[in-house]
Amino acid sequence: MAKRSTANRKTDKDAGDGFWDRPVTMNLLADLLFLIGGVLLAWSGAVALQNLPAFPLQQVVVVTPVEQVSRGQIEHAARTVLTGNFFTVNLDASRAAFERMPWVRSASLRRLWPDGVELSIEEHRAVGRWTPQDGESRLVNAQGDVFVASTDAPLPRLLGPEGSAPRVLERYRAFSEALAPAGRKPVAVHLSAREAWQVRLDDGVVLELGRDQPKHPLSERLERYASNYAAASAAVTGRLPAIGTVDLRYPNGFALRGGAAPSPQAKELPPPPIPRPRAGVTSHLPRLAGEEGRGCPPLARPCGRSEAA
Repeated sequence: MAKRSTANRKTDKDAGDGFWDRPVTMNLLADLLFLIGGVLLAWSGAVALQNLPAFPLQQVVVVTPVEQVSRGQIEHAARTVLTGNFFTVNLDASRAAFERMPWVRSASLRRLWPDGVELSIEEHRAVGRWTPQDGESRLVNAQGDVFVASTDAPLPRLLGPEGSAPRVLERYRAFSEALAPAGRKPVAVHLSAREAWQVRLDDGVVLELGRDQPKHPLSERLERYASNYAAASAAVTGRLPAIGTVDLRYPNGFALRGGAAPSPQAKELPPPPIPRPRAGVTSHLPRLAGEEGRGCPPLARPCGRSEAA
């Protein structure tokens, strides 16, 4: 009998250790079920709210002034990419679509309560026409970015290897500043595959600058041209029909080559590299072209010419 009583007590104890006799476990499970139910209820409410016809998009507000992008382009893009309502519209995809429009450098979108989208557009500001050595003509903006668009504005032509647009634009700005004292302005800047620079001025004259060198930088050559070109051209008036090329690839002078100066708009591409002049006038600083001396006949051949840079 004693053994049977002990066995019964063990069985009752084991039965009392079941799930329903563990309040702590039951409370944890109840809390977990309540949490899952709350999440599902919130998600269902959000889906239902997004699908309600009470929040359709009614307007696109452009908060930045635009000059190149037309209202029609913005409206067409808005109808195409702004799908859904105030809550479901995909702003990232819509922003990328607006940035694919011509003349748009960047765009940003944000929701405008209760039924609109606010659009900010940064336009490209074209400062030149970019033509790589192998490729189609495009435009380049003030930051050196190349983009595809069309304009009738008179812009300088920048030419060079693919990917060199920022360098050529930087040089164009430096050349413009250096030539300002001479009253001239570059209308085309060309960087060759051999790193040689060529500039066409607004009067049609072509400047052969050659490659930049530490001992004879391009800035020094342009300063020499701006300081002495007027006197040198006056000295050869009547002896050359027109000055077509100024070769600045010399460390201490420059050469003038005759020829009809072409119109700045005459060609889309700059002329091919011009060889060293065999005949013409060479100016050696501080002596100007036309001065006699050193046993050389005036204006007949270069006197004391140095090797071109």
